[in-house]
This record gives sequence, C-alpha cells and structure tokens, in this order.
Amino acid sequence: MAQRVLVVDDDRTVSDVVCRYLEHAGYEVSHVGDGLAALEAVQDRPPHLVVLDLMLPGLDGLQVCRRLRERPDGVPIIMLTARGDEADRVLGLQLGADDYLGKPFSPRELVLRVGSVLRRAGEPAAPAAELLADAGLEVATGPRIARLHGRELALTLREFDLLAHLMRHPTRAFKRTELLERVWGWNFGDQSTVTVHVRRLREKIEDDPAEPRRIVTVWGVGYRYEPADA
Repeated sequence: MAQRVLVVDDDRTVSDVVCRYLEHAGYEVSHVGDGLAALEAVQDRPPHLVVLDLMLPGLDGLQVCRRLRERPDGVPIIMLTARGDEADRVLGLQLGADDYLGKPFSPRELVLRVGSVLRRAGEPAAPAAELLADAGLEVATGPRIARLHGRELALTLREFDLLAHLMRHPTRAFKRTELLERVWGWNFGDQSTVTVHVRRLREKIEDDPAEPRRIVTVWGVGYRYEPADA
C-alpha cells in the first residue's frame, strides 16, 4: 500500500508540481490550501507525512506544526520556508518539524527528503532489547521510549534518534556533517538543523540547558555525549 503524503500549500503552482513529483515517486498524495483544512485532513485520515508550507492563510504553518505535535501519532513534518525566513525556519524545527526546505527548491530534492524522513520513521532504530542508560536518563530503542528520572520525554523522531546515536557512542565527538549523515541519512543539508535539534534535546534532558553536562559542544568540531561517570 502506498504511503500517504499530505501537501499543505496555498500556492497552486507549487503544490501542483510537488504533488505530481510525489505521485510519480509512488506516494498517495492529497492537497489542501490552508491550515484549518490541514488539521481536518489529518484528523479524518492521518497521513504518513505532511509537507507543510510556512505561509498559509488563516492558521499559518507554525501554528499547524504546533497542533500536529500535540497529536500522539507523531506524524513527520517537512516544512517549506522562504529563503530569508531563518528565524521562522529555526522556530519550525524547535516546534518539532523533522526537516525543512527553502523556497525555491528542487522537487527532486523534496522527494528525496520525503523518502529519507519516511524511512527513518518506519525503521527500528536498534534491536528491541537495547536499553541505553546514564544517570537517570533511559532510552529504550525498541519501543522508542525515553525517560528522565522515570518521566517519559516527549521527543520527536529526530530528537530520539539523535539522542540514541550520541548515547551509543559516549565521549566520541561527532561533526555536524557526520550527524546529518548518520542520524538524518543525508549527505547534504543545512548543519543548523543539527544545532537546533541539539538545543531542543538540551532543553528536555539537561538540568541547566545553558550549561549542558550531557550533550556538550566540542568547539570547532561538533558535539559529544558525556556520561556522568566519565
């Protein structure tokens, strides 16, 4: 059965091209032109992924992203933004968007990004028996559950995979480009995506996100996970 993709964009020219490319790639595609219609479509028939434009009439893309992240199914989101909207792009990632593309973009690249996100959403991150634990932080990669001192954490798909990857390799420093390739499955992309996801993870697992002790910055390189007993 084909995976379902919902395209949310009020620019009919853009949406027609996007839908055509996605359909050609084998996806079942539906389209709506505003934020409220997007929420109704997701409620009526949840898609496997949402391609979400930032600028929408009525309820904008950021508000839609926030509402979708309140759902328990964690539908993946790829956000479309204008090139100059860096602040909104970062905010979209902070709200839980799994990826973004700046307009104008290549439809072929969008299809590749959709495939990458869906593969990550559909494949187990690790064997079911694997449990990563350190100082009250537990990550069970089979059921994809993370807890901090017994409290379950609300992590997005990418946040979970990033945390699990770093915890599997304690004290090892990873470049942002390495993390894009190993966690996102990309050999291209904006490295600020990694930076934003690290920032969000710190907000959820660090006692003081401004002075992180678990996910530390390695200046001039990237990031590493520092276990409590290191």
